[in-house]
Amino acid sequence: MTEYRIPTASSETEFTEKRSRFIGHVWRVETEEEARSHIEAMKKRYHDARHNCWCYLIREGGVVRYSDDGEPQGTAGQPMLGVFQKEDITNVCCVVTRYFGGILLGAGGLVRAYTRSAKDALDAAGISVVRRWAEVAVPCPYALFERVKLEVESAGGVLGETEYGADVTIHALLPEGAVEGFQARITELTAGGCAVQVVGEAFRDVPLNRI
Repeated sequence: MTEYRIPTASSETEFTEKRSRFIGHVWRVETEEEARSHIEAMKKRYHDARHNCWCYLIREGGVVRYSDDGEPQGTAGQPMLGVFQKEDITNVCCVVTRYFGGILLGAGGLVRAYTRSAKDALDAAGISVVRRWAEVAVPCPYALFERVKLEVESAGGVLGETEYGADVTIHALLPEGAVEGFQARITELTAGGCAVQVVGEAFRDVPLNRI
């Protein structure tokens, strides 16, 4: 089963280290052209900054690029890249802008600062998992509503819309491999009174905190 991680959203974060300002940005991208476009936009936006360091990873073709943009070699782009590689994030572009504050940070200080900036920006963006999901519908009595929702979450699923009628119908996404076990649990839970309906499939991203 194909599965990979990407940023959930774009983000912007900032902190100051010994009077140097570090501004971090993260975007979800699909191509090198998109990544380059974001990098160029940041260079224009922060044209008066000392450094606009960047990195990006593109899943298609396994593209990995980074730049220290004038910082000592190995102190910016590569540490930034390491943040995303550690979390297995792809289809991502990150730019960290530094306004020099007049105090030298040293190689170790730069590595820590650029790593922190990339990590802060990733944390702000969030992480989503892209995988194939089974779309299911579960009609059940209102008395079992909360229990069925818990079973969806236990199966690694994501709750969707709920329809209210004589009974309640719960819509959810389940990982492909979890459908059979989920069906068995619902059959057992309802003594065969509720049947899980597989209504389709989807290949999409879902925020990690919802899985």
